[in-house]
Amino acid sequence: MRKVESINIMWFRRDLRLKDNAALYHALKAGLPVLPIFIFDTEILDQLEDKTDARVSFIHAALQDMQTVLLELGSSLEVLHGKPLDCFKALTKKYSIATVYCNHDYEPSAIQRDAAIAAYLDSQQVAYQSYKDQVILEKDEVLKDDGKPYTVFTPYSRKWKSKLTDFHLKAYPVEQYNDHFFKQSPITIPSLKSMGFSASNISFPPKAWKKEIVAKYKEHRDFPALEHGTSKLGVHLRFGTISIRALAIRAKAVSETFLNELIWRDFYHMILWHFPHVGLGKSFKPAYEAIQWRNNETEFKAWCHGQTGYPIVDAGMRELNATGFMHNRVRMITASFLTKHLLIDWRWGEAYFAQKLLDFDLAANNGGWQWASSSGCDAAPYFRVFNPALQTEKFDKDLKYIRKWVPEFQELNYPKPIVVHEVARKRVLEVYAKALKPQEEA
Repeated sequence: MRKVESINIMWFRRDLRLKDNAALYHALKAGLPVLPIFIFDTEILDQLEDKTDARVSFIHAALQDMQTVLLELGSSLEVLHGKPLDCFKALTKKYSIATVYCNHDYEPSAIQRDAAIAAYLDSQQVAYQSYKDQVILEKDEVLKDDGKPYTVFTPYSRKWKSKLTDFHLKAYPVEQYNDHFFKQSPITIPSLKSMGFSASNISFPPKAWKKEIVAKYKEHRDFPALEHGTSKLGVHLRFGTISIRALAIRAKAVSETFLNELIWRDFYHMILWHFPHVGLGKSFKPAYEAIQWRNNETEFKAWCHGQTGYPIVDAGMRELNATGFMHNRVRMITASFLTKHLLIDWRWGEAYFAQKLLDFDLAANNGGWQWASSSGCDAAPYFRVFNPALQTEKFDKDLKYIRKWVPEFQELNYPKPIVVHEVARKRVLEVYAKALKPQEEA
């Protein structure tokens, strides 16, 4: 039976923190008691083949951390497990809800989900409010002078920096309204086991900001053997356990190179928003749909398992499989190798990374893969084919990274190269030219 007292709901999604959270701030400030909820979406979970998927464990742990704080405030997180629409139907029966608050999600499937939820809530006379939180500048905030979206990063980044003000980075003072959380007895968070999952043995990178890492980011970021060459904060940005605004403020003061990485993140989310076909399995550049991929399944499995005979490629894939992380330089090398050396559709690689990466984010993952395959916006020219040997010489000269992940690379049992670089380069250039030339002439 529905309770008489009206409440607001804060629906957490990819913003799993109780500080500097846009929607949470607006929900609490509105005055009505705020019930915090999270939905383990079965429409997403059911697609995960690996029932020890580390991201589910990460979310579960983040929710427990939030619950600890909420219990101290006399409130409780209500965690549901099911289809979001069904969950909201149950919530509207249980509570008298005035408004549901959440933060924007830019992925096509999420936009469709949110539209369905908003329509249902409207039918129940419940308001729906969504806010910008996971990016700094979004949608139409950075446009060319003619009002069209940018498709090249460098001019976008210049405009982005010219648009940025202190207001965009100002933290939301959520703590001022902590007494507005809905007071209720603790509600138990469903266990991983009850949802058909079990804990992952992958360890998660710490949430801590390390100024010394970011200060040397420009010098260190391309060398995968350096343990502290990158921040490894990607998973925390992905699930919102840290604030993008707080990170940008610090980066702005310490490293423009690191700040540019955050701008790339905004850029790819802007691209996904304005060109949603990229998130639906289509090339940003339609002409590249004509490429005749080889799609050899045996070679794809060798790539997935780190058995290509190219040590730098194999090291990256093994690191990914073991840890859920891959160094960004190596992401470019492995993606280029799959699409250019093996002529395997970028969508195959994109899907594999989507299964394995702790920090998987559709906008950035898609952007990276289309960049590597040359089919995306501001992509590498199709005639650029990374030479794994030269990449190793430049970025892992002492072979420390390779020795860590492919210790047998000099042994007889290590696979011979799956393809000869020069042969593969000649082949891919011919295939791309054949696909693109008729369209250029048309």
